[in-house]
Amino acid sequence: MNLSIITNYLDTGPGIWEIILRMSLTAFFVGIIGIERQMRHKIAGVTTHLMVAFGACGIAILQDSLYFEALRLATDPAMQGITVNLERQRVIAQVVTGVGFLGAGTILKTSNGISGLTTAATIWLASMIGLCFGMGGYVIGIVLSAFSLIFLTGFRKLLELTALKHVKSPDTLGAEIVER
Repeated sequence: MNLSIITNYLDTGPGIWEIILRMSLTAFFVGIIGIERQMRHKIAGVTTHLMVAFGACGIAILQDSLYFEALRLATDPAMQGITVNLERQRVIAQVVTGVGFLGAGTILKTSNGISGLTTAATIWLASMIGLCFGMGGYVIGIVLSAFSLIFLTGFRKLLELTALKHVKSPDTLGAEIVER
């Protein structure tokens, strides 16, 4: 096993250029969503979205590598008739749960109403996009990002032209100004 930083530390899984590609796609597509949130002066902007997405992407890359390494090691027992059960989706379930908890922290409920729901959803979405790119699902990551951006920006503008106007977050919660 070669311990060079340029090669993968496992015998299987993506190499350095594939990891850089996956992280770069995550940065670009989640960055656009984060910028949209930042331009609307939301509590979680581009940095928060990127940190969540990078974490999700990194753990997905690691999970992918560990899965293929386990698959490689499981061939001998499987050839001897021993049942081997490998589950690639476990990390996804943990990220979904953990980031859901993080997003819940952005939701504020007061007597004036509830705010932060879209921001919570975009944080959760950022982690899913990171997981997509981290596990090599480029097409679904790009499509998910495109749909998200369309509905965060363009669809909202269309709604403002109809009777189904988007309810804006309150400028003040109680006596304190929270968003401007």
